[in-house]
Amino acid sequence: MKTEFDPIALNKAKQWLNGNYDHDTKEAIKNMMEHNPQELNDAFYRDLEFGTGGLRGIMGVGSNRMNKYTVGAATQGFTHYLMKNFEDKNPIKVVISHDSRNHSREFALITANVFSANGIKVFLFDDLRPVPELSFAVRHLNCQGGIMITASHNPKEYNGYKAYWNDGAQLISPHDKNVIAEVEKIKAIEDIKFEGVPELIEIIGKEVDDAYLKKVKELSLSQDVIKRQSNMKIVYTSLHGTGIKLVPVSLKNFGFNNVHIVAKQATPDGNFPTVVSPNPEEHAAMELALKEAREINADLVMATDPDCDRVGVAVKDGNDYTLLNGNQTASLLIHYLLEQWDKRNKFSGNDYIVKTIVTSELLFDLANKYKVEHFDVLTGFKYIAHVIKQYEGKKTFIGGGEESYGYLVGDFVRDKDAVISCSMIAEAAATLKDNGSSMMEMLKQLYMEFGFYKEKLVSIVKKGKSGADEIQKIMDNFRSNPPKQLGGSPVIIIKDYLSGESKDIKNNKVSNINLPKSNVLQFFTEDGSKVSVRPSGTEPKIKFYFGMKAELSKEEDYNKVSLNLENHIDSIIKELNL
Repeated sequence: MKTEFDPIALNKAKQWLNGNYDHDTKEAIKNMMEHNPQELNDAFYRDLEFGTGGLRGIMGVGSNRMNKYTVGAATQGFTHYLMKNFEDKNPIKVVISHDSRNHSREFALITANVFSANGIKVFLFDDLRPVPELSFAVRHLNCQGGIMITASHNPKEYNGYKAYWNDGAQLISPHDKNVIAEVEKIKAIEDIKFEGVPELIEIIGKEVDDAYLKKVKELSLSQDVIKRQSNMKIVYTSLHGTGIKLVPVSLKNFGFNNVHIVAKQATPDGNFPTVVSPNPEEHAAMELALKEAREINADLVMATDPDCDRVGVAVKDGNDYTLLNGNQTASLLIHYLLEQWDKRNKFSGNDYIVKTIVTSELLFDLANKYKVEHFDVLTGFKYIAHVIKQYEGKKTFIGGGEESYGYLVGDFVRDKDAVISCSMIAEAAATLKDNGSSMMEMLKQLYMEFGFYKEKLVSIVKKGKSGADEIQKIMDNFRSNPPKQLGGSPVIIIKDYLSGESKDIKNNKVSNINLPKSNVLQFFTEDGSKVSVRPSGTEPKIKFYFGMKAELSKEEDYNKVSLNLENHIDSIIKELNL
């Protein structure tokens, strides 16, 4: 069947053709008009929007693509918003960093030029740097905003633009929507000031690295243990990303002297030549690191994504290695922090942890054990950062995490931080080794104490305009025809974060959800299962999160219980026709 032009997309493409855009851009649009209506529809049917991770899209020509014009428009819009909010600041200051992706440095320079052309003082990193250092630098340099050019763990054809506020956290409502409104006011390319002012752009580097790494080192809780376990074998890979800049240095600062870096993946490269996708959630991305770990009999394996805000972990399990999922790593990290805080009498009574609504309830079990306050937030680390901001000076943030492999310890960074996470996870592993235990053994002990939590994520990719429509149809169907049972167990609670209502089916009661509105549905069953459904804010996907729980009475039953839970999840997946 012949693809028809989407009227909105075609109209916008014609505007670009008639506008003051460069020759190559116009030729690409003409080519799409003549030969590829589907590509034109996908490239122009909408403008890139801020999701849970900011602006993110495929690089190329179009209003729905990452290119100099969409980056320029986003920066001009953000500039206007900063000027409205910080009229008393002269000059307004921003800091800019970028990852290893193709065009990242180019987009960072365009961003710096647009800001400076508008009279804003820019601190631009001399080279690629991790997301967490950018977040730190916003506060460290007393800036009003920050930009990180990155598409995180997306495939190589993607790039993105993460916007940060003066607290070092990514934009949340109303700032994100207000910035979009400012961007939408820019109707012509002439509205964007591309000619930079070099005197307003200051190159930064080592001095910020040193200040950041000093703060990371101060988080260490077990320096005495690390001295005894300094030779613990660690394999680390940066997956061709920014982690290579700071993770090995931080591990060395902590006292780890036996860190093996995967050489084939150590060079920053936007083509990510050794992996299909530079995503530490995927087993394939960890293969080279696991191969090296087996060769040297390593105790711990860690991989960070290209912008170094997330970390994948593999741990020794008998004669081989087990890849931990994000919930398991978060649980082990939070357990280590709470246990050490307890041993060192660090609790003040005003301490807390934070997780996202799709993350394992095991984190709250741990918090309850140590009588530590805990908060649930929407998916997206910016919501964890918002809680930290709310309680700054009133309560002490210990740590937090989300199932998508992002964790944070301490509050001097306001985004997930794989530099901190790698350092603290290594310290946790060293402490267990010092006690004759291991990460895997500790995980089993936690399951025996609190119940075996089993989680699984199913992501369904739906690309382009037709995909976005399909995803919305799936959400609409779940709202109008919610499942009455899952895996043979009745659904007893339905939470709809878009309407802000929680329905207790059993007692026919409705209560309010005290969180911002979001397109998320959750179904809770009588047997304690939890199924969450949400469209991704950063990728063309709809995600299904499954969480099950069962009793684990003895360690020997681990594999059997794990398999039973896996089968139970698979039966629900089949029920839902996924």
